[in-house]
Amino acid sequence: MSSTPLIASSECTVVIPVYRNAENIAPLLERLSELHARVGGGIEVICVVDGSPDDSYARLASELPKQGFASQLLLLSRNFGSFAAIRSGLHEVRTPFCAVMAADLQEPIELIEAFFNCLRQDHADVVVGHRTARQDALIDRWASGLFWWSYRRLVQRELPPGGIDVFACNAAFRAHLLRFSEAHTSLVGQILWLGCRRVALPYVRQAREIGRSAWTFSRKLKYLSDSVFAFSDLPIRVFTLLGGLGVLLSVVLSCIVLIARLSGAVNVPGYAATVLTILFFAGINLLGLGIIGSYVWRAYENTKARPLAVVMHTQQFAGNADENSR
Repeated sequence: MSSTPLIASSECTVVIPVYRNAENIAPLLERLSELHARVGGGIEVICVVDGSPDDSYARLASELPKQGFASQLLLLSRNFGSFAAIRSGLHEVRTPFCAVMAADLQEPIELIEAFFNCLRQDHADVVVGHRTARQDALIDRWASGLFWWSYRRLVQRELPPGGIDVFACNAAFRAHLLRFSEAHTSLVGQILWLGCRRVALPYVRQAREIGRSAWTFSRKLKYLSDSVFAFSDLPIRVFTLLGGLGVLLSVVLSCIVLIARLSGAVNVPGYAATVLTILFFAGINLLGLGIIGSYVWRAYENTKARPLAVVMHTQQFAGNADENSR
């Protein structure tokens, strides 16, 4: 279901991926109304429901028409992942500036307002949120710190230490970002790869008040591996180094065995040494095949040219003028 596109009446759009956030809908809309009042000219909102199994879509479809800001509501056919949902939302932006915001309310509204102010003043093409601290449980802080430290070391060294969860950009940057079409990649990596004028604004990530995060350890691990294989040849370089060390070690062992055999120190071929040597080099071969296979599989996935997400329904709401005047 679609309708004739509305004419953009503001300069700023907020794109929000939604997954398992039904309980957050009411406070989320309150925050967006506050942001709408604080940003000059108001905002537009694009909510992308990423195949959420709860009633997030129904709640948004019921409440968005009552809001004072113009909005769009997209429903994906299944759960494609937050980055695919974000890209689907970015395709529908009609304003000069847009920002991406999470539905879990862990980023302060003041940060998104600062994003738009920076872009309007033409200080940057893309603005990212740089986390200086996070008000989460110790285990969550530790896991997040380890994840983003690994990302910086293995993928993008220019990534801010706290990682990137939210960003905003102008129309030119958004157009370049949407030119990327590969699957199993990293949106953060693409933002950093594009370069352009970039500003990082510090903020403290708030504790989640409602619900639990769907950003599980397995999802983080997959995202990290996708990022490594999409933006770094480090695994191949590591394997090449291991292969070189393996060849060097085999030459040394061969010399030792040959000298021992010629000197009479070894009369019976060593079974254990033979087995261990075979296992060692077989392990290196399997490791190399796995790494190469990961690159080949991702290259194969991109040759399929499948859409990164499928939008099943699109609704547009002009905004309630009465609500906007309150």
